[in-house]
Amino acid sequence: MPKAILAILLAASAYAQSPHFEVASIRPSAPTPEGQVNVGVHIDGAQVRVVALTLRDYLGIAYRMKVAMISGPDWTGSERFDISATLPAGSTTDRLPEMFQALLADRFQLKVHQEKKEFPVYVLLVGKGPLKLQESPPDPGADKDEPKGTVNVAAGGSAAGVGVNLGHGSSWSFVPNRFEAKKLTMEQFAANLERFADRPIVDMTQLKGQYDLGFDVNAEDYRPMLIRSAIYAGVVLSPQALRLAERSSGGGALGDALQQVGLKLEARKAPLDVLIIDEAVKTPTAN
Repeated sequence: MPKAILAILLAASAYAQSPHFEVASIRPSAPTPEGQVNVGVHIDGAQVRVVALTLRDYLGIAYRMKVAMISGPDWTGSERFDISATLPAGSTTDRLPEMFQALLADRFQLKVHQEKKEFPVYVLLVGKGPLKLQESPPDPGADKDEPKGTVNVAAGGSAAGVGVNLGHGSSWSFVPNRFEAKKLTMEQFAANLERFADRPIVDMTQLKGQYDLGFDVNAEDYRPMLIRSAIYAGVVLSPQALRLAERSSGGGALGDALQQVGLKLEARKAPLDVLIIDEAVKTPTAN
């Protein structure tokens, strides 16, 4: 068989094996009140519905990366889109990231590349004091209302605080001067905690369970940390609010608070994978 024909057949085979949504639509999200954001991910059977995520959020799903490690034009972290899609027959949610990769590349004419760079980070470690974490016991009824394969994730934030429901009994909230978490792994805890800090947080606790925990935050630290979480979520804020966040030490405030549960943050440098958006159109092509 001529090499040219063989190459065409191999390329066609690779394309056929690449997972794609059966059908999908992308639309700009409806406007929300200033200073608020409400997002959601719902997967039930073959139906996928995602509300009010930014392009960087979607890329985080597609490439299994933290959103903080994705860079590109400013609009990719602020403009929000809704996606409705149907999984092809016989497919599973395990292939969703690859399906999102294909969809985003097609509709946003997206080009990205990955690099590894060294960053200042905080490492989450077990402290010297006693651990005050409550390990979540197995709950046979946890999936009663959300069967396996179903995903219901909802998050909302405003000046009153932030709340995230990760589904299947896992959640966390940050309301005036208090952080509460239910049924989180330490990896999940670190990934969500870094939205209140000034650099990425890497879990190195070596704790393997799911935990309930809570700690208080000083009143003078709460508002700057809340502003940091809004910046992380892509909310457009006033210059005064941005200056308040810049003047605070997110890591110092968090480090002090985490001592209450026997954890600590340690400043280090570490090589991390980053995703860089080289090209993307602001208006996705027609559905």
